[in-house]
Amino acid sequence: MMYLLLIIGFFLLVKGADYFVEGSSAVARLLKVPSVVIGLTIVAMGTSAPEAAVSITAGLAGSNELALSNVIGSNLFNLVLIVGICALIRPFIVDQSIMKRDFPVAILSSILLLFFIRDNFLSRIEGVILLILMAAYLIATVISAIRNPIDMDETAKYLPMHTSLLYILLGLAGIIVGGNLVVDNACRVAAAFGLSETLIGLTIVAIGTSLPELVTSITASRKGESGLALGNVVGSNIFNIMFILGMSSTLHPIAADGVAFTDILILIILTLIIYVFCKLRGQMGRLMGAACTAAYLIYFVYITLR
Repeated sequence: MMYLLLIIGFFLLVKGADYFVEGSSAVARLLKVPSVVIGLTIVAMGTSAPEAAVSITAGLAGSNELALSNVIGSNLFNLVLIVGICALIRPFIVDQSIMKRDFPVAILSSILLLFFIRDNFLSRIEGVILLILMAAYLIATVISAIRNPIDMDETAKYLPMHTSLLYILLGLAGIIVGGNLVVDNACRVAAAFGLSETLIGLTIVAIGTSLPELVTSITASRKGESGLALGNVVGSNIFNIMFILGMSSTLHPIAADGVAFTDILILIILTLIIYVFCKLRGQMGRLMGAACTAAYLIYFVYITLR
């Protein structure tokens, strides 16, 4: 029964995030917000809603290992595997606005998290600091959007405002219910097989909650919306660390271990490699996409065997 409930939970998370993204993106388009900004904020937060539901619920339930490992695993899955798959499907030019501001923020947020858990503990004060930084980042992004509005395509069809708001509410409901089901039953699966919550969080839960980012980014990449695809991933990673872990640790301090420290270090190294490559080349080609995909598979084998 727990496997069925776990699958139902993932389904509600993915469908809930899908409705949330569609409704939120429609509102953003009506407000004339650029697609890159939509990817970095609304779509990123919407597709990260499953991680938020799982990690915050896990934190409140005292399953701290699951809360932290879910975020780390999701960030690795997002940046390394999803970007790699998108590049394999369709090589894309990297948006320079992302490289100048948002990618460095993603790197610095990971480094800050590494610094915070050096004592194997993420305290309430550190959580509040992360939330303040998240608010500052969102304000800066919104100001940028206001200064650079876009013209709406009069021939395109958009969801009316009331329908968009209904989608957002339905999406949030699915995300909350699905998050509770995933946390409860993932912990039961771990206990049944004698697996640690860290491993479950880094693999099954992280991949399951990252499905919205995977679907959204691949769809955007196939349509040639590289700004939305990469912006979604980078924005999600920032949101995961600053908001999700910030909120989780503010509600309930999170205990970490040496394994989490190692995983965050791996995340930082891989993020820096991808950033430097994109900075030098200005694009993500199929060769780099294949390298990213291989790197994630190697990491997956490593965490499974350790």
